[in-house]
Amino acid sequence: MSFSFFRFGVAAAFLLATLGAAHADNITVAYEDGGKYFTEDDIPTFQIDEDGTVDWPTYSGFRRYHSECHVCHGPEGEGSSYAPALKKSAIEMDYYAFVDVVVNGRKKVDASHNSVMPAFGDNPNVMCYLNDIYVYLKARGMDAVARGRPRKKEPKSDQIREEENACLGF
Repeated sequence: MSFSFFRFGVAAAFLLATLGAAHADNITVAYEDGGKYFTEDDIPTFQIDEDGTVDWPTYSGFRRYHSECHVCHGPEGEGSSYAPALKKSAIEMDYYAFVDVVVNGRKKVDASHNSVMPAFGDNPNVMCYLNDIYVYLKARGMDAVARGRPRKKEPKSDQIREEENACLGF
């Protein structure tokens, strides 16, 4: 899928959320699609095997988070003095609200707040991996994944590779 088609999909997903779509508090895997895991409400989620092997999107999310997000939000989603812990946000926020903040940014400036989350909607290094970042943070928020690089991971599926290449324009 192309980057602009992906952005349309994100906007449509957000619109569905405002019309009453399900929240991201459900983490149980209902189905797998080409190496990606989803709840029964079609929300991306993580899959971790008994031996600690994480699904590819969770592993990719670790890599992408540490490439784009950790400078402000701290390593492993733990937060910093500069920005909040995103591992909590992935659990507490509705999935579509999380997507909206990443895509459009958020500004909270008043007498007791001065925080600005920049918009990443035009950054393919974030947008092409947004669900991966989300599932990684969700797994961290549930303490299903320890701090540090996951030691074992599923292989990247052909479907994930094709979608990634299409989003990045390859």
